[in-house]
Amino acid sequence: MVEQWTETTELNGEQFFVRHWGDRNAPRLLMLHGFPEYSGAWADLAPLLGARFHCIAPDQRGYGQSWRPAEVEQYKTALLVSDMVALIGDEPLIVLGHDWGASVAYALAISHPELVSKLIIMNGVHPAPFQRELAKGGPQTDASQYIHFLRREGSEDILAADDFAKLMGLFSAHMGMEWLSGETLANYKAAWRDAAGLRGMINWYRASPLKLGQKGEAINGLSFDPARLQVRCPHLLVWGTADTALMSAATEGLEEYAPDLTRVEIEGVDHWLHHQKPQEVAEAILDWL
Repeated sequence: MVEQWTETTELNGEQFFVRHWGDRNAPRLLMLHGFPEYSGAWADLAPLLGARFHCIAPDQRGYGQSWRPAEVEQYKTALLVSDMVALIGDEPLIVLGHDWGASVAYALAISHPELVSKLIIMNGVHPAPFQRELAKGGPQTDASQYIHFLRREGSEDILAADDFAKLMGLFSAHMGMEWLSGETLANYKAAWRDAAGLRGMINWYRASPLKLGQKGEAINGLSFDPARLQVRCPHLLVWGTADTALMSAATEGLEEYAPDLTRVEIEGVDHWLHHQKPQEVAEAILDWL
């Protein structure tokens, strides 16, 4: 039986809630959730990794029981990264990120390579190939149109109404959501709390510098310097092939930014692969490590 415990800790002067699984003395594995999840999103996967690792899963800024500032400027990537730098301390560890957690994981690996020994991404995207696809006006641009709605002032009120009905619709669009029911769903709703609780989560979208046109609209003039955005540590990308939110094209050319890259595809799962097939995801991670 894998040991589990929780704590509230101070990071950069603010309170953050953190879940732990595994052996306190084992190698550390930092697990970063995305939208609209929280640290409890790892309840399926972390116990499968906890036999070999000390899994550390925070509610990131704006989520769950952690600090939730209302101001958009408090969600710039550098600040989100600074929270995790404070949590990590001086010793490097393995970082795993999904969805928005992947954006923090990539930023950590790029800006603080001394703290990330290995990088694991599950259905998340490096900022440069993702922005390239968003700018094309093609399938990824079309699939990401929901971002315009989320960035609108007051979107959190719409999503929270009628017991989070619109958020559930956004969460599950064209995805397999059989796992989100019963106690699991109740725990998610408790983490979301209310419109004020959703605001911090949605501010990640509002603060993001990603540029997105309207459906079918291309954006010209964007350029990227691969030398500035390098992931120099060993990198594993685990990809659920049926994802309808993130197109696999957004990972094309990733080797230019992460030369030590291993790709593993998992068939029959989508964006929520860690809930749908946690055993297969765990095996892919453990085999690579």
